[in-house]
Amino acid sequence: MNNSSMLPDPLQPEALERHFRELHDDHEINAFTQAIEARYARQPDDPLLAAWHYRLTWAAAAAKRHVIAWTWAIPLALLNGLLFWLLTDDRVAVRLPGDAYGFFPGLFLYWMPATASVILIYLAAAGGRRWRRALAAIAGLAALSLYVEMAYTHMIPRPAVEQYVNLAAIHLPLLSLAAIGVYTLAGRDGPRERFFLLMKMLEAVFLTGMFLAVAGVLSSISGGLFALLTVDFPDWLIRLVFAGGAGLLPILVVAILYDPSRSPAEQTFDEGLGKMISLLLRVMLPLSLLVLAVYAALIPFHFRDPLDNRDALIVYTAMLFAVMALLLGVTPVTPPDREARWLRRGMMAMTVLALLVGVYALVAILYRTWHGALTPNRVAFIGWDVINLGLLAWLLAALARRSRDWTPGVHRVFARAGAAYALWALLMLLALPWRFGRPPSGDFAHLPPNVQRAIYGREYPILMKCYDSPHVYLLERGKKRWVKDIPTFEAQGFRWADVREVPCEDLQRIPDGVPIPPDAGPPPVPRSRFGPVPTSLPPPGD
Repeated sequence: MNNSSMLPDPLQPEALERHFRELHDDHEINAFTQAIEARYARQPDDPLLAAWHYRLTWAAAAAKRHVIAWTWAIPLALLNGLLFWLLTDDRVAVRLPGDAYGFFPGLFLYWMPATASVILIYLAAAGGRRWRRALAAIAGLAALSLYVEMAYTHMIPRPAVEQYVNLAAIHLPLLSLAAIGVYTLAGRDGPRERFFLLMKMLEAVFLTGMFLAVAGVLSSISGGLFALLTVDFPDWLIRLVFAGGAGLLPILVVAILYDPSRSPAEQTFDEGLGKMISLLLRVMLPLSLLVLAVYAALIPFHFRDPLDNRDALIVYTAMLFAVMALLLGVTPVTPPDREARWLRRGMMAMTVLALLVGVYALVAILYRTWHGALTPNRVAFIGWDVINLGLLAWLLAALARRSRDWTPGVHRVFARAGAAYALWALLMLLALPWRFGRPPSGDFAHLPPNVQRAIYGREYPILMKCYDSPHVYLLERGKKRWVKDIPTFEAQGFRWADVREVPCEDLQRIPDGVPIPPDAGPPPVPRSRFGPVPTSLPPPGD
């Protein structure tokens, strides 16, 4: 359809107005605007065309005008900074069960649910004031965070606990973004809206990264200046500056980039940061193609490396996500022109190479699982690889269609990708504790939880003692057998490196068995002169 066909013939005020009001979407409105501008350029003295030219020009300028709600953005940014500061306090740390020294700041797990909750408040306050939807999304994030907290604190196998906590740190941010998406897309859900929302999220990630880079440089310089003066600041102030400052950024970035009063498709993408990111990623596309092509060519010469290297599998999965983000960023938001055929070919080449490397990575992780064991990490990574490979195959089919406007098909792929990511992340957080966190049956199941965590996966002999107590016990058939003294310990062939320290009160709860040797007399009660220790500790050097 050419531009002239978008206008009624002959041009009359009533017919032109009626035709304009019957337009359905942005593509038709853009075509109508281009037709008016083309006719006006040929007939600048026509008063009807001149009136429509200025009407559409002022309407476009007003549509692009974004008034930031600073009265909401600044207080909420300060609130999020305060939450970040509180989440770095040791009293709200993520403590691994059974290990007094195994803990992370609460910020490690819960920074994104907290940030998403504040963002939802901002969107509701500065936008359509849909408070019920916002509060429902915030309640969902709070319930999910509480589930994660309860899950990892009640899981028994220590390796499963560590892996689940690390996976939760990855999956909770994804679900927090999904909560923002559910709120934003309510009542206007569709492939185009989802795609444009993903584009805005990508812009927000880039802008936040830029702010963090600048803040990192300034903090390094400031730290060096104060170090020259040997000035030491209290821990709470350091946490307030760094963690609190980082908490300001996400809210301010959302306020700068996103207009809550408009739908995702009505946001601006063809100017400012959005245009810069698109150009930057398109410049990176040929460089990324070159790297992937060289890597794919080297795979036959290093075929076994990923089969023996666990870190390689993590890199491959991260690569698939990076390729998806790159392809999202270079996808045009409007119907492409003729020059975009080279972009289309580049995207197809990138998709093919990513599929080849991704299939190779999936084979490697399946091989390691077959010859090893199924773990939380492997379940999650296998799922992510399968999802990304399916999306890449679908994307390749959409790009290969013989259609001048190939963008709607690509938009649909990325729209479905967001839903697939959210569903898999939710399944992993909910299901992994039930599959991998339960203790084995038999005598092991009747032991105190801290003892279970300390000895899980260890082979005979299982030796235990409580903190600051000299007495060592052999765990056998659900009972503890006191080892009389050091000569007896050494005569049995035991090693001090195998002794696990557990809380005295937990060791007391294990029934006594026959001492070693049997005539050693009544076993002593496990007791520490410093009082009970809340968690078990690994032996030195283990």
